[in-house]
Amino acid sequence: MSWIPFKIGQPKKQIVSKTVERDFEREYDKLQKLEDQTKKLHKDMKKSTEADIAMSKAAVKISADLLSNPLCEQDQAFLDSMTALDTAMKRMDSFNQEKVMQIQKTVIDPLKKYSSVFPSLNMAVKRREQALQDYKRLQSKVEKYEEKEKTGPIVVKLHQAREELRPVREEFEAKNKQLLDEMPKFYHSRIDYFQPSFEALIRAQVVYFTEMHKIFGELTDQIDQAGLTDEQRERENEAKLNELRALSIVADD
Repeated sequence: MSWIPFKIGQPKKQIVSKTVERDFEREYDKLQKLEDQTKKLHKDMKKSTEADIAMSKAAVKISADLLSNPLCEQDQAFLDSMTALDTAMKRMDSFNQEKVMQIQKTVIDPLKKYSSVFPSLNMAVKRREQALQDYKRLQSKVEKYEEKEKTGPIVVKLHQAREELRPVREEFEAKNKQLLDEMPKFYHSRIDYFQPSFEALIRAQVVYFTEMHKIFGELTDQIDQAGLTDEQRERENEAKLNELRALSIVADD
């Protein structure tokens, strides 16, 4: 006799309607996508804040290196400019750290806590699936005895099988109903949960960039004494570079 995989223990009676199973799969698929998106957003937010910290630290390092340049000992104007730059970079770094701490508390931590709920949800789905398999197995057992000749021993076994099936069926139906009721509620709750976090993210960015506009505006006023445009500075730098190229030590052979 040939063996057909995945058919053993399958009842002839359809115990879960196609509509119910389709609704269940649709709702669970939405939650699986939400879980993936939440994990990705948490990972991306962490990368973003880590990049912000690295950027501001690098800016502070550059300004410190420029401040220690020997030219600062020889040119007071250059020293004043580099001192102003160093102060601005340290202020930027301080505000950046405050922004990152705020984002960590109001966005990253809530994302992590939200993600921690999904393992319990997935476990509930697995328990529902196990209950369904038990239901199918016992339903198939009942059907087997129902098809047999109703002798005394068979009637007894049929009664026992039905008694065994009843609590298993009730358990599955309870788990199935609970998930069908609560999965849509969980999915729709994401808006109320995340909206405060995203609003806090926007506020943190607004505060940070408002302060950056102020810091760099003050820095511009301190170092841009000549009031030259970018084009004028470019022409001035090109002229100085041409003077350097004219020196014999850098002239082409």
